Amino acid sequence: MSTQIRRLDDHRSRGQDTSRRRAECRERPGGFSLTELIVLLAVVGVLATLSTPYFLSYYRMAQVRGAASDIAAYLNQGRQLAIQRNGNVCAHATANAMHYHLGGCGGAVWLGPGTDGAGNIPAPDNITLATTADPVFNYLGAATPAATYTVSRGADSLTVTVSASGRIVIGP
Repeated sequence: MSTQIRRLDDHRSRGQDTSRRRAECRERPGGFSLTELIVLLAVVGVLATLSTPYFLSYYRMAQVRGAASDIAAYLNQGRQLAIQRNGNVCAHATANAMHYHLGGCGGAVWLGPGTDGAGNIPAPDNITLATTADPVFNYLGAATPAATYTVSRGADSLTVTVSASGRIVIGP
């Protein structure tokens, strides 16, 4: 019998501990105070204000980097076209588009995938192109003359260089 009484007493004391804990939990305030929330919002606001110019600069430069990669791909396409056709292909650039001339810079304009009705491959939005020369790729993929394309958006710019060997490199 004494074991049953002990068990009953233990059960009752556990019940009292549980109810005491529940009462303590109800007395403690939950959540955050208004002061803590204001401090948190102030810290987030300061961080957002300080990081916005860096983010915008990164975003503009990422657009220029992407456009430079596109121009390098277009130049490589012209090089591959010359190798495939076993002849010369001139890669001509305007301020906002590129196109290829078959047989040299005075030849017919190439019409193919990615071109409009006039043979132009448009540059990405808000991007301006400038070049030192129009390279002519031969059947081996070499370029004459070597050229430098400047890809820019506002004050941000990158260069795409076509070497005499036909290698195309994106640089600052």
